[in-house]
Amino acid sequence: MRRLIAMAFGATVLVAGCGDDDEAPSDLEAAQARVADAEEAVSDAQGTFDDAISTFCEDSEDYVGAVDRYGQAFNQAEATVGDITTAGADLQEPRETVQSSAGDVADARDQLTQAEQELAEAQVALAEAQSSTSASSTSTTTTSTLVPAATLDRVERAESDLADATEGITDQTPLTEATAQLNAAAFAVEVAWLRLFTDAGCLTAEQEEQAVTAVVEYTSALQASLQTAGYYEGGVDGIYGPATVDAVEALQTESDLPVTGLVDQATSAALDAAVQASGGEAAQQALADTAALQATLKLAGYWTGPVDGEWTAELTDALKDFQTALGVSPTGAVDAATLSALEETIAAAQDAATTTSTPATTATTGQP
Repeated sequence: MRRLIAMAFGATVLVAGCGDDDEAPSDLEAAQARVADAEEAVSDAQGTFDDAISTFCEDSEDYVGAVDRYGQAFNQAEATVGDITTAGADLQEPRETVQSSAGDVADARDQLTQAEQELAEAQVALAEAQSSTSASSTSTTTTSTLVPAATLDRVERAESDLADATEGITDQTPLTEATAQLNAAAFAVEVAWLRLFTDAGCLTAEQEEQAVTAVVEYTSALQASLQTAGYYEGGVDGIYGPATVDAVEALQTESDLPVTGLVDQATSAALDAAVQASGGEAAQQALADTAALQATLKLAGYWTGPVDGEWTAELTDALKDFQTALGVSPTGAVDAATLSALEETIAAAQDAATTTSTPATTATTGQP
């Protein structure tokens, strides 16, 4: 792009010097031509920059998805240390792709900045030609940093921590420790890139509004649980601020988990256990909800364990089997789709029971 800008300006000079008209263009005409060329260069550079941003958003979305799959892979009971030491290779290609597109964005931003600089200088020169005065000029640019430096630093630290966690896993590392370390590191990378994804303007206004709402609701629920478990003393305001981070870190420290301040799977399980152990209304409600699920799955023939309100890996597997039978996504969580399918199944069963009970009653009583 820099070469194109120089060529465009050079071509203007050549045409002006080699035309049929022996009269050289005036200073004003030359200044006007320079501004026109600079405006066109800015327009071209802006288009290149916009295209680079669009590609970066697509690539970063793919990378976030890859990181999420990577972290989730170690949630499976059958995961081995061998899986952990090799799974990181699946991140290599999407990481290189998004790093390349990020570099393209930086190059396009530099080219746009240079074009804007040339336009600013050309406009000052035109103003001087128009007024025939020596107006002083201060060159300015309108291009801003794509994302805050703190966001970029957080991404770099998270990527570095993930690399360190991967290198720290050996054949002698206990499986539970390895999965906790890598899941926490991968989750931190995912959160950091999601922040960058948002700061780069990759979300539509509607998506950003939905994201903010979801984060507030999640954070409020998290703060309430941390408060019940005795780790958080602040207000439940839905803001994931320093007090919330400190509470999560305290929980992770006491639970011998990687201290990240973010709630990954292992931290969530530790918090659930802490809430239940603390007693109180919230803990009793959690126990009651889990017990109700166990009872439902037992009646449906998918749960053979006790109805004790304790959520275990076996209960998650039973729920997934039940969800598969219901024809909904086997997430292992009681989501809206599961509840809807369950309500339809119960309604169908009640209709069937009503239909079959009437003939049986008639046969017993002998009534017509």
